[in-house]
Amino acid sequence: MSLAAKPHASGGAPELTDFHVPVVSGSPAPALPGSPVPPAHRIYFYSPDEWEVFITEWATGVAVSYRQIKQLGGSGDRGVDVAAFKTDRGLEAAWDCFQAKHYNGSLTVSDAFPEMLKIFHGVVDAFYCLPDRYVFVAPRGCGPTLNRLLSKPTELRKKFLELLDARGAATQQYDERALKSIRELAVSTDFSIFQSLELNEMLEIHRKTPYFAARFGTALPARPPVEQAPANPSPGEAIYIKKLVDVYHEQDPASCSDVDSVAAHAKHGPHLQRQREAFYSAEALRLYARDSVPEGTYELLQNDVYTGVIDTAEANHHSGLDRLRAVLTQSGQLDLGAHTLISMSNLKDRQGICHQLANADKLTWVDTDE
Repeated sequence: MSLAAKPHASGGAPELTDFHVPVVSGSPAPALPGSPVPPAHRIYFYSPDEWEVFITEWATGVAVSYRQIKQLGGSGDRGVDVAAFKTDRGLEAAWDCFQAKHYNGSLTVSDAFPEMLKIFHGVVDAFYCLPDRYVFVAPRGCGPTLNRLLSKPTELRKKFLELLDARGAATQQYDERALKSIRELAVSTDFSIFQSLELNEMLEIHRKTPYFAARFGTALPARPPVEQAPANPSPGEAIYIKKLVDVYHEQDPASCSDVDSVAAHAKHGPHLQRQREAFYSAEALRLYARDSVPEGTYELLQNDVYTGVIDTAEANHHSGLDRLRAVLTQSGQLDLGAHTLISMSNLKDRQGICHQLANADKLTWVDTDE
């Protein structure tokens, strides 16, 4: 399929746990250089593959909770470009099919009929079960005749059966037995499963996904205020807090034996609270990234912070407190301007990332070998 000519086109603290994100093939296209170009206009120039990736991104934002979204278009795809699974059984249970068509013009009945034949043949051939929805997705939408038929499922079925019985060119690749089975299935099928999507509707939904800003070069959404760290540490804070307690215990063994004694300490208590506030700030940034930028963006930032501070952490220091202070200072001096999230972050986030790294056992403040 090609863009050229038809038919060759195609209340409380942030949670400290990760959430499932549907698996999506591909990655966002880079922003086009030059003056700002409206998203719809950019899409008109997408390749068929880019269009399919855009559809997978869009599908992560729809109201239906898909277990997985896969880009399946290509040779032997059996009429399935993008499949959205509602269960772990994939094509063998409830699923939605999104048929990507990146044409210069709007879709016609002659474009749709061969694709409908494919989906019915895939079912009678036991390649998959009939999808709950079969959606034509084209940047320039459907033409008036196809749109009218899609709005009247009974008429659409009647038209499909007429074209099937006429034995035109689209049916020539199927033998009579297959065509008979397709007809029997079509007669018993509710044709309301066949639908279309308008580009403006897709863009409104895509705008709410983590992929929009990266794909179209727009500003990131506003970051919500960071909640204050709760009085009592959560289980998800255990590792980095234990490492901080080791720092304070090294400074004052008699008064700092556990987190409660540190919290009550006149000097170290406020210091511990500041570190916890930084950790929660970084956690808030992580959760913001999950909803605002493509998967893996925050982890790239974390990795660069780690790369930037690990030599400082591994250098010789007189105490764990000196090491901690040196690493936190170094984190604030790193050049992280290439990262998308930096525009939405602050110094506290950088320090909090260091505590996230400590929580993941990648940084330690008190070196027991010294």
